[in-house]
Amino acid sequence: MINYHIRPEPDQKRLLLLDQRLLPVQEQYFACLKASDVMQAIRDMVVRGAPAIGVTAAWGCWLAAVQLEKEGLDKSRYWETLLTEALQKIAMSRPTAVNLAWAVSRMRKAWMDNMPLTLPRLIEVWRQEAENIHVEDIELNIRLGAHGAELLSDGDTVMTHCNAGSLATAGYGTALGVIYASLEAGKKIKVIANETRPLLQGSRLTAYELHKAGVEVKVACDNAAALLMHKGLVQKIVTGADRIALNGDTANKIGTYGLAVLAKHFGIPLYIAAPCSTFDWHCPTGKDIPIEERMSDEVTRLPYPGGQRLAPSGVEACNFAFDVTPAALISGFITEHGVFRPPYFKSFAKLRELAGEGAKD
Repeated sequence: MINYHIRPEPDQKRLLLLDQRLLPVQEQYFACLKASDVMQAIRDMVVRGAPAIGVTAAWGCWLAAVQLEKEGLDKSRYWETLLTEALQKIAMSRPTAVNLAWAVSRMRKAWMDNMPLTLPRLIEVWRQEAENIHVEDIELNIRLGAHGAELLSDGDTVMTHCNAGSLATAGYGTALGVIYASLEAGKKIKVIANETRPLLQGSRLTAYELHKAGVEVKVACDNAAALLMHKGLVQKIVTGADRIALNGDTANKIGTYGLAVLAKHFGIPLYIAAPCSTFDWHCPTGKDIPIEERMSDEVTRLPYPGGQRLAPSGVEACNFAFDVTPAALISGFITEHGVFRPPYFKSFAKLRELAGEGAKD
């Protein structure tokens, strides 16, 4: 497993991010020295994957405070206002993945719970809290993976969509964490990674990290999914998520909804693997999830900087980054607290209690 792609360097007052736009060809780091660098990295998908974005955002909050200190504003009576504005901007870097706002909210709570604080003291509090979020993400995904491994049988071929592995988290993975845990349990598991247009996170990232870990993986065109299922080449489907509504409707990378419809037709279980930080308990249904629409160039050009044009100049593209899979098409949710199945209004009540959210609206 890859556990080095989010590299905080507190002594250097910077955060290094493995630039996922350049994988699998180059392993190059993107240096974040201030909060605006972190926001750019999130928007431009230097780092992506809901849990990884959350961890990165936590370090971005820390960098925002460090930046104010560097600018000599720690004595200013306005530093708290400036920092609050910076946190709001970080939380708005991308709209769909709820882990982003969750992490910023947790950093804000660490501030409020320890008030009054000087800026230098807050920097230390936030450094520790960001480290806690970072380490906890790895630990909870290991637990999540162990629960999910119980759903896979020896010899299964699992289809994945997008990347929900080490690169999408702090270092273990959600959907791929289930694969890793199954292999650690001695099961022989193969993976079919859907290429995941338009940015090819499946072929560029999922195949990259699975191959690096010695896992047998094949890449498939997105539009081959139905044929592969029809031929009996897929036994389970496991994906990650970017936001899960209270009723179980789930936003994930565009194309997941179509996979779920196919899986239902062919009688193949589809599971969502996600930590509790991906559940939005204030979002009633999938209709309330904001769906990010990205630039046309991601579709009309090859997915790397300066990539060759694939569509005529002047032709725009529909480029919604996510779709929402209805809860009725999902066989279960794999979390750090276990596997939760329909009816979700009952099982999620238990999950909220385990997550410490039971008393909240």
